[in-house]
Amino acid sequence: MQRRSLLKLGLVSGAVLALAGGAAVLLQPGLEQGRLSASARVLFASLGRAILQGTLPADAQARSRALEAMVERIDTLVVNLPVPVQAELSQLLGLLCTAPGRLGLAGLGPDWADATETQVRAALESMRFSSLALRQQAYQALHEIVGGAYLSDESAWAVVGYPGPLAL
Repeated sequence: MQRRSLLKLGLVSGAVLALAGGAAVLLQPGLEQGRLSASARVLFASLGRAILQGTLPADAQARSRALEAMVERIDTLVVNLPVPVQAELSQLLGLLCTAPGRLGLAGLGPDWADATETQVRAALESMRFSSLALRQQAYQALHEIVGGAYLSDESAWAVVGYPGPLAL
């Protein structure tokens, strides 16, 4: 194959992939009317299990309630974000909730709901230490959202040794 043909093939392939990825995000947005979509809720619950390892309650029912409460706090956060930030977050979540986006951006094969904590942690670590700034930024955003939402609840403070705000 000639170099010129190879370059043309690369450009056309890149354009097709960009259009397909954009179409997938438009068809499955991460936010619907300013709130987390069902697939984004599953994504954050899965991320919570992996990121908050060791701080979640040991009891399965209590853990499930803590994760659901965390997802609700994330939903509240999203509603209060500026519209441009909501749009960027919706794109990120929409991409991560599609199989190609999840595989390409996070390096995770199974659906978020089916992935084990070990698989999700490995995907997050690959994002965290990636040579691509986009993957690192996505990791940092997801990590901060999950951590902030979980630790904003007083019931989580004791587990991490935070005594609470000082009385003034």
